[in-house]
Amino acid sequence: MDIRGVQIDDTFAEAFGMRGVRIIITAKNQKWARESANKLTGFATSVIACKCEAAVERELTPAETPDGRPGISVLLFTMDSDSLPKRVIERIGQTVLTCPTTACFDGLQDFPDRIAIGKPLRTFGDGFQGSKMIDGQRYWRLPVMEGEFLIQETFGKAKGVGGGNFLILAESADAALDAAEASVDAMAGMPGVILPFPGGIVRSGSKVGAKRYKTMIASTNDAFAPTLRAITKTELPEGVNSVLEIVLDGLDFRSIAKAMQVGIDAACRAGVHSITAGNYGGKLGPFHFHLHKIMSGDVEDAPKVEAPK
Repeated sequence: MDIRGVQIDDTFAEAFGMRGVRIIITAKNQKWARESANKLTGFATSVIACKCEAAVERELTPAETPDGRPGISVLLFTMDSDSLPKRVIERIGQTVLTCPTTACFDGLQDFPDRIAIGKPLRTFGDGFQGSKMIDGQRYWRLPVMEGEFLIQETFGKAKGVGGGNFLILAESADAALDAAEASVDAMAGMPGVILPFPGGIVRSGSKVGAKRYKTMIASTNDAFAPTLRAITKTELPEGVNSVLEIVLDGLDFRSIAKAMQVGIDAACRAGVHSITAGNYGGKLGPFHFHLHKIMSGDVEDAPKVEAPK
């Protein structure tokens, strides 16, 4: 397959099950909603070391938020259900509760699987907190020095997908970055999907484990490192001197596939040799995003598998 002179490899991106929430942060204006969201999603690129993966999904207009104020939608994912509440509680408690004018709401209202978020955070009120039921949902009002912080008691929990990816193989570092930036811009704001790495781009793609340091969970993907092509088994074609990776997490298989289609198309430009994807022969996870099918518009539904407990 060839798109504007860029080869699309006949391979698949391999992804795995995750558990996730959608966090709606509102504030007096978009500035403070964004400030809070930026802090909440800080150091949340990979579960390898960050314990969760999170990023801004999109900005919300006042017409799209529960309290009619400007807002930000954030998606946050963990590898299992047990750790999800802890990660959400600690991040909201430190970055939304502390931020001027903010309130916090569940963005998955229709999801029956619920986790307690506002309920444990209410104890910050030291007994002075209050609650109110609205349309069957309980909200907590916590007194703070500025006034009050409002947060929903429970949040919906989704069975998400993590690790969707594609690799941009380019002639130079500048060409790789130009293509990756164009790809990220094209996918920006697509519903149900986030790109958790800095600016949506990964330069330090990894492999599972390490050849020399056996305690490492992950290490440099030497097969795609241009400076190592003379001393290791390389996967790089002649003329490729820089590789950047795009990693996607999402609420469902189809949302990631649609975003990959848009992102890969945008990356097909001058200076790019080919697009490929990372997989481990199907051993890492059950979600396989076949590049040729995606770019042909043949987006299948996710396989019927169980997400992590």
